[in-house]
Amino acid sequence: MTRIETTFTTLKQQNKKALIPYIMAGDPNPTVTVELMHELVSAGADIIEVGLPFSDPMADGQVISLAGERALAGGTSTTQAVQMVGEFRKSNATTPVLLMGYLNPVEIIGYDKFLALCEQNGVDGLLLVDLPSNETDDTLSKKLSDKHINQIFLLAPTTQKDRRQAVLKHGTGFIYYVSVKGVTGSKALDTDEVASQVQAIKADTDLPVCVGFGIKDGASAKAVAKFADGVIVGSELVRHFADVGNDSKKIEQAKVNIVAKMRELREAIDNL
Repeated sequence: MTRIETTFTTLKQQNKKALIPYIMAGDPNPTVTVELMHELVSAGADIIEVGLPFSDPMADGQVISLAGERALAGGTSTTQAVQMVGEFRKSNATTPVLLMGYLNPVEIIGYDKFLALCEQNGVDGLLLVDLPSNETDDTLSKKLSDKHINQIFLLAPTTQKDRRQAVLKHGTGFIYYVSVKGVTGSKALDTDEVASQVQAIKADTDLPVCVGFGIKDGASAKAVAKFADGVIVGSELVRHFADVGNDSKKIEQAKVNIVAKMRELREAIDNL
């Protein structure tokens, strides 16, 4: 089993739900990411989702788009972002790390070279937002499987039937359900509607279903964790780096705020 699969098996045995924080590699500067990853684990993260900075992130709202711009301005490349996972692995061999990004940088590097880089640095999952599940093929799926890397796909309220079927066919690790019609950081979250959608997905797959987009606090995380296998939180964490610049004191305070939010979320989903 992959680290992601092992984590969900363990959580299910413990009757717990996964807490999956998202951060942007290289934000607010390249020196922050690895240490922050360790702090997220200490604060209760079960899996860490690391964004690969990209100049045209179609699924991301303003908060995460600006985080990507800061990372790129600070010199963080796709290769360097993956290597940050390798640095994290030097002292953490168990917490799964999922990369979320876009096809363009991967195609520039080359699929085989990129997948080798992921394997070398201990990456556990890959979510390429603009790689449609019904356009992926068994060759890529086989390459990822051989490297013990899960292929994660998004399902949304607007996903068409053929694409949904392809997600359930090719997806491994878990299903990432987008809770709202919109980009990351969207405000509206109808938990009753999300619950209905998640239950429908669960009827068609044995994969865990995790919910992201629109989760902002303990209350919303707890509401979602009642029916989902995990909650994914991004913008609510990333926003703390919005105005820190290179001020070390502001960066440290932002990290304190992020850890505090993580502890709030962890406590909420552990007390259903």
